Amino acid sequence: MEMNNKPIGVFDSGIGGLTVAREIMEQLPRESIVYFGDTARVPYGSKSRETVTRFAFEGLNFLLAQDVKMVVVACNTVSATCLEELQRYSPVPVLGVIEPGARAAAGGTRSGIVGVIGTERTIKSEAYVKAIHAIDKNIKIHSRACPLFVPLVEEGWLDNEAARYTARTYLEPLKKEGIDTLVLACTHYPLLKPTLQAVVGEDVRLVDSAYETAREVRRVLEDGDLRRTADAPPAYRYFVSDNPAKFIEVGERFLRRPIDPISVIDPEVPCQDMKSKGRKSV
Repeated sequence: MEMNNKPIGVFDSGIGGLTVAREIMEQLPRESIVYFGDTARVPYGSKSRETVTRFAFEGLNFLLAQDVKMVVVACNTVSATCLEELQRYSPVPVLGVIEPGARAAAGGTRSGIVGVIGTERTIKSEAYVKAIHAIDKNIKIHSRACPLFVPLVEEGWLDNEAARYTARTYLEPLKKEGIDTLVLACTHYPLLKPTLQAVVGEDVRLVDSAYETAREVRRVLEDGDLRRTADAPPAYRYFVSDNPAKFIEVGERFLRRPIDPISVIDPEVPCQDMKSKGRKSV
């Protein structure tokens, strides 16, 4: 298969990376995608750097084995922890989600006061602080780890009292700081957008990196003359490491398209016979 017609690989710790996959589907509708969500080991955000790095390399190697032409790390925790290591190792381009989100935040704030919410590891890394200050060192940044958001999304609890109470608890201190822009520094968080927007108010702009990341994917493909040329419709394949039924239930609601076929794989096993499992098999 010539390089242009190979799929784009998208890797995330679970379901949140579908926000990035959906934007790629919308902005690059001819491109095929292979998605891997490491649902058996989510969340990554509370794990050590060494563990996150090991999981990330296993995910990358799995996608490389699917013969992809580039890999999008649709996980802020991985992007903040070991993106440069993955880029040095990979024979194909590897993109993260932090730089695109930082550019959108720096360009969108009016008051110069920005909030950043993410997993514990992403916030402790200060990756967004560094990326935003590299653009404008005068922007004031208030960060907060919101570890409960990921399990809420994975459970499909996007707009119930538990989600609203958790959002109020996490976000009201940031509102008091006067933020006018809030960076959703985890690809799970956009699934909570209506709830988050209701808590912070309409005057606060929510920034997720999915849209900007998809724009960056398009730029890399165009610069490398790697846009898909085949006439056949694009193929979307999904792989998870556990609980495909839950992934389909929540993922289809968000993607508004079927997640089929879906396969369950063990990312720790480098070579395996991966048989697609349709809906009836999960």
